[in-house]
Amino acid sequence: MTTIERAEVLITSPGRNFVTLRITTSDGVTGLGDATLNGRELAVASYLEDHIVPLLIGRDPARIEDMWQYLYRGAYWRRGPVTMTAIAAVDTALWDIKGKVAGLPVYQLLGGRSRDGVLVYTHASGSDTEALLDDVARAQDLGYQAIRAQAAVPGIAGTYGVKKNGRYEPANSSLPEEQPWSTEDYLRFAPTYLRAVRERFGFDFHLLHDVHHRLTPIEAARFGKEVEDVRLFWMEDPTPAESQDAFRLIREHTTTPVAVGEALTSIWDVQHLITAQLIDYVRTTVVHAGGITHLRRIFDLAALYQVRSGSHGASDLSPVCQAAAIHLDTAIPNFGIQEHMGYPEQVSEVFRTGVTYADGHLHVSDAPGLGVEYDDEAAARFPYSPKYLPVARRLDGSVHDW
Repeated sequence: MTTIERAEVLITSPGRNFVTLRITTSDGVTGLGDATLNGRELAVASYLEDHIVPLLIGRDPARIEDMWQYLYRGAYWRRGPVTMTAIAAVDTALWDIKGKVAGLPVYQLLGGRSRDGVLVYTHASGSDTEALLDDVARAQDLGYQAIRAQAAVPGIAGTYGVKKNGRYEPANSSLPEEQPWSTEDYLRFAPTYLRAVRERFGFDFHLLHDVHHRLTPIEAARFGKEVEDVRLFWMEDPTPAESQDAFRLIREHTTTPVAVGEALTSIWDVQHLITAQLIDYVRTTVVHAGGITHLRRIFDLAALYQVRSGSHGASDLSPVCQAAAIHLDTAIPNFGIQEHMGYPEQVSEVFRTGVTYADGHLHVSDAPGLGVEYDDEAAARFPYSPKYLPVARRLDGSVHDW
């Protein structure tokens, strides 16, 4: 019987930190799984090395469902981002192995194609409205049919989502950067630049906006109602999702579609949001929601309630996660959209992926498995570098949701 012979936790930082799990079978087949948790990377690495890897050796790599249940239900302490990211790494690596053994890309194992390409959205931002409009024009020139728009609130240096030096990478310091925030100023300014985008470019593309957990439910309801005229594809994370019932208040006051879930890690975290139809898009992702196996369960539940997928796809998720997401996006019937930020150039030296972009869509690789290779020599050139996500403080000094 083929068994798992080796499991390695690989850490590299080609422009940002990535944690990768590589599983090797007794037949010499390898599988890759993303285990990156931005700002808490070493917590997942330790969880894998100290608690998960010893459990894998000698087990059958083909028993993906049993392995998922063993690592989740077999542990008393469940859920949470560290645990679910570690389980996701194992699960994704095993799907990679299964595809290679079968000689098929993973999407074929998931039921085959439901679409020819995966619609993606990219990010446009600016230090002011004019700079944002220039960046939207750049994205359209690249063929994107869906664009997320963010602009810096005047006088508020901590505005979320604005690029620096051509890229947006919030984890940027060895200790958390403390950024100022004013909800009142944001609520006055954000609708003006969203309308400016529509006035300049019209309605022939999808316009998205990320609130990034910054509003209370009634503030989010007021914002969603105010921007109904710009016909957002969605407003993302309008309020913290710890209270799922908070989204009922938002839903009662606005028809602006709502997307939630990038910081949520299990089907139980989104169960009420989906079954009560309080959201339109669920943004859980492969690496933080238990891998392909568990994310498919979330999307299957969502399909029953006409909720579509919209998976998180920031550059702090490695090309291994991106490939796994595109395989799943290609197969599921209720796909909505996929985030696509791209990567620093150095990332392609470490991760070689068959995912391609054309005309606003990502296209999956037809190579067996996930279609991603990991270069150990290149990875060694990019040692781990501690980086933290920022902390937001209101102008009175109190800590706010980032």
